[in-house]
Amino acid sequence: MFRLLSRMGIDAFLIGLVSMVALAWMVPDLGRSGGVLQMEQITGYGVALAFLLYGLTLPPERLKAGMLNWRLHTLVQVSTFLLFPILMWGVAVTMAGRANPDLMLGFFFLAALPSTISSSVAMTAIARGNVAGAIFNATLSSLIGVVLTPLWVNWYLSASGGSLDLGRVMLKVLLLVLLPIVVGQVLRPWLHAWIDRKMRWLKTLDRVIILLIVLNSFSDSVAEGVWAEHGGDTLMVVAGGSLVLFFAVFGLLTLVCRWLGFSREDAIAGVFCGTKKSLATGVPMAKIMFGASPVLGLVIAPIILYHLIQLVAASIIARRYQENA
Repeated sequence: MFRLLSRMGIDAFLIGLVSMVALAWMVPDLGRSGGVLQMEQITGYGVALAFLLYGLTLPPERLKAGMLNWRLHTLVQVSTFLLFPILMWGVAVTMAGRANPDLMLGFFFLAALPSTISSSVAMTAIARGNVAGAIFNATLSSLIGVVLTPLWVNWYLSASGGSLDLGRVMLKVLLLVLLPIVVGQVLRPWLHAWIDRKMRWLKTLDRVIILLIVLNSFSDSVAEGVWAEHGGDTLMVVAGGSLVLFFAVFGLLTLVCRWLGFSREDAIAGVFCGTKKSLATGVPMAKIMFGASPVLGLVIAPIILYHLIQLVAASIIARRYQENA
């Protein structure tokens, strides 16, 4: 049973995500801000710790491998930071007045996020694609997203009649994201041996932080009654929208790779890196940008469900590539 779930991309972390959402639904006072566990204090410091761990565990040499393959890099970054937002902006305009604006904000926030590193590289490796190119692009995407994601969300809110205190957000990004990453990179030469020995525990700590932020966000939403009118039907809509978004971008990138004459290895890296979105970056960034807003649970719902769908779908597709190699 566990082997089958693993082959489908479902691991203990995904089960933990579902469990945090269920726990928030059943006992919102446990994880809400100001609640029993004072979770807002834990998650506030947790955001900085998550990005410090990212800086500590990011080998600089990753940015050197495959650096000259500019066509692949352009494809992935254009897909991540241009194609996704344009598609979701078109959907938002089409659905104006018919869809919940907070949910549409969640989908656009998803579209503006960087690619994920671990699963992009893992799926590329399984499918026997260009692993060096995948490592470079996923890492570069994560660094670019620190700046571009808040700028895209600010543009979306301004165009939608909303507002975002961009100066405050960028200051928090500087202090809670960029500074911890830089500190992690500075400390890495002295700590890399210890980091290599403790990598498993560091990754576990990083995932625990994400799970706690999810618990806090959904608990606040449930406690404020946000999900009273947005229950199971809304989650089904989010799941369906995430599924369509993933396969729409995957199909477009597959066609573009063929049109540009990419090698099989580059095409595999392109479609896997260009369709992924980072939950590990998205959840902490959402906490920074939207704070303890009661709609935060609704905003991050598309990220969680897209994460589940991209892992399951990409895992199946990667093994098909492997079988046909």
